[in-house]
Amino acid sequence: MKQIQIRAYGKINLCLDVLRRLENGYHEVEMVMQQILLHDNVSVKWKEPAIGENLHGKDIDIEVSTNRPWLPRDERNLAYKAAALMAELYGSGRQGKIRIDIKKRIPVAAGLAGGSGNGAAVIHALNALWELGLDVSELCSIGQQLGSDIPFSIMGQAKTNMDLGLSRDPMAAHCAVARGTGTDLEPLSKGLRSHLILTKPPIGVSTAEAYQGLRLDQIKERPDIEELVDALAKKRFKTIQKNMVNVLENFTLTRYPNVMHTKHKVQSLLKKNPVLMSGSGPTIFALCRNREEAQIACEALKAYYKETFWTRTTC
Repeated sequence: MKQIQIRAYGKINLCLDVLRRLENGYHEVEMVMQQILLHDNVSVKWKEPAIGENLHGKDIDIEVSTNRPWLPRDERNLAYKAAALMAELYGSGRQGKIRIDIKKRIPVAAGLAGGSGNGAAVIHALNALWELGLDVSELCSIGQQLGSDIPFSIMGQAKTNMDLGLSRDPMAAHCAVARGTGTDLEPLSKGLRSHLILTKPPIGVSTAEAYQGLRLDQIKERPDIEELVDALAKKRFKTIQKNMVNVLENFTLTRYPNVMHTKHKVQSLLKKNPVLMSGSGPTIFALCRNREEAQIACEALKAYYKETFWTRTTC
């Protein structure tokens, strides 16, 4: 039996702009994605069968377990989907069992790429366990077949999980600009260095609903991506803060008053600190000046929202 463990890191959106609605129903976006230290642990095992062992009529059997018993463990789970796709693409001539165990820390359906990170980890793991030798760009091409956040998760995991041997790949990065439908990625050598808090109100937000409900003609404020990228490289915090704009807030904060209330709560607690929604929500995050400020704010917010964390960015 072969086994590998991967840290599947979450992400935040330092900015998110929606440029236009495409004819196929998707949207053209432009955003900056930043990896954070909050992560799930994903363990993947590959075991070839013993003589006479039953694989339930399959050449490759897939099994998923998790510390969140209410999470799906079948084709509805991105980690399962990733294993099935890898088996379809590279499983010819192989027989055995893929066993995936996920220790969740990242809140589910939170706009933090938790599920996407789990899927990315499985793609990385099978690349290593099956000795496929795929580079990060090739892995991202596989990942984008499953979801738009998976390629960035692959890039971040390659940079931070040193055992994968991909940290020096040109596409491995903690921070990236995403364009197109979110899968056209430009790695950035300089990301954001900051402590932060994350808090998720006890609701879910449909990403599809947020994009479909967004009125593009009513957006009054947009980020300047080029200016933000330059500010990250030069560590100009005020310029970074000015461009921390997520246009999906125009829909989510109006449609879900609980998310708006959460943002106001965080803003009242941290005053002038940058506060933004990640992805389509509902998670709100705030940058903090230091670890102590993040810890104090985290404890205060936990009185209102159970899923509140303090962490920092990776860079």
